Parts: sequence; C-alpha cells; structure tokens
Amino acid sequence: MAAKRGDLVVSADYFNNRVFWVTGASSGIGRALCLRLSSLGAAVVLSARNETELEATRALMQNPEKHWCLTIDLTCSESIRTACKALFSRFEQLDVLINNAGVSQRSLALETKEEVDRMIMEVDYFGTIALTKLVAAKMVSQNNGVIASIASVAGKVGSQYRSGYSAAKHALIGFMDCLRAEVTSFGVRVLIVCPGWIKTNISYNSLTADMSSYGKLDPEIEKGMPVDEFVTRFLVALESKKEEVVIAKGLALLGYHGRRLFPNLFHRLSRKIYSKKL
Repeated sequence: MAAKRGDLVVSADYFNNRVFWVTGASSGIGRALCLRLSSLGAAVVLSARNETELEATRALMQNPEKHWCLTIDLTCSESIRTACKALFSRFEQLDVLINNAGVSQRSLALETKEEVDRMIMEVDYFGTIALTKLVAAKMVSQNNGVIASIASVAGKVGSQYRSGYSAAKHALIGFMDCLRAEVTSFGVRVLIVCPGWIKTNISYNSLTADMSSYGKLDPEIEKGMPVDEFVTRFLVALESKKEEVVIAKGLALLGYHGRRLFPNLFHRLSRKIYSKKL
C-alpha cells in the first residue's frame, strides 16, 4: 500500500509498525506528520508542552489507542530526561526521532532583547540537541535508528527579522553534521530537512523583540507550500535514505541556491532589498 500526493509516493512498508517520536506534535507540521504517520501504520509518540493539544491530535489519528502522548518542555533539562526515561521504559526500541519543535522570530537584531535570543536557542538548539544526545545513545546501543531534524532554509540563508532563529537553525545543522559523522558507523542515520515557507500558523507564535507573540500570518507563509505537500516530501526523503534535503519553492528555493552558488552577489542584492524595507 502507498499514500500518493501528486507524483510522489510514500510507501507504507517503511513506516508500518515502526515507532516514531515527534516533537512539536500539537500543531502545524508536527500534527500533520502524526496524522500521516498513523495512516501509514506507524506507532507514534507525540510530544509538546500542551497535553490537551496533544490529546486533540491523537484523537484525530488512525487507531488512536496505538499512539501515546508524552509532554516535554525543551527549555527544561529535567523534563527532557524524564521524557526519555518514560519512553525507553515503554518501548524496547525507538526507530525514528523527528525533531520538529521550535519557535521562530520576527524582530530586527539590534532591537531584540537578549532573553529572546536565549529562548530561541534554548528551544531550537540546546533543548533539541539535549534530547537528540539521549536518543542517539539509545540508538547506538540498539545499532539502528534515524534522527530526522527539521531545520530551515533560514539556517542556510540569513534574512531580515530572523537573526536569532537563523542562528539557532544554523547551529542545529552544524551539530547534526558532526553527529552524523560520529554515529553512522553504529547504524544511526542523521537526516536534516530544510523547509522554505510552509503554510502553517508558525508566525503567530513567533517571538518579537520584547518576547511578545507576533500574532499574525506572514504573506510569504500564507502563499507557502501546503503542509500536506511538505509532509509527503519529508516522508519520501526519510524513506529514500537521504541525509540532507531542502524542501522549498519560489523565492525561498531561489535564495538558497543563490546564496550557495553566488554568495557575494546574493549579499549585495539582499542588502538592497532589505534597506528599502527598513
């Protein structure tokens, strides 16, 4: 059996009866991933801070009794350790960790309070790698497993209003590159996925300069890739054994390739575009 979207096909054979742990599972990409994974026969552990929203997601999944909600706060080391201990007590083996939880930003670097930068790094980098280290150790001991982290094109291409977010995602990519080099020989695969603009509500909860929520939808995100299409492309990448994938369209994809191929030209053009906005 296979689930098909456009010309991309996701085979249920890869996912059926495997155990997946998805962070940031209460909304957006995380929720969409959980719904699709359940339709493919996977057993899913859903994690986020809000237990009510996690249960609401689980209720929408196929065979909800097969899945488990496990609250976690990535800004709290004790919460991370407790969650890992609980999961490893319940499941003999974890097949795939999907690091999806994160917080974005909408503020100029010089106006952003230090506490905002630190909060973004705590969730998007420090908390994520703390969880990853505990899971990676388990996967090394079982001699298999996949750690898939959803970074961002912003981790490859810096842009206005994203200084803390871009820095955190850049750091995440760097860490995962190093981890891949260290654990691949133990049967553990590390995948980095860099989305462009995906049509979710991520900008509503993005942090502004004073730690308040942005509270509105970006025009770029409103016109972005449908979340179901992103999920399909993500799962295809997961099944294909790739180690890094950029999933983007339009200006986000153009910016990624422009920065990669013509960095100096890209920086000059970027300055002109953003100086007009400022």
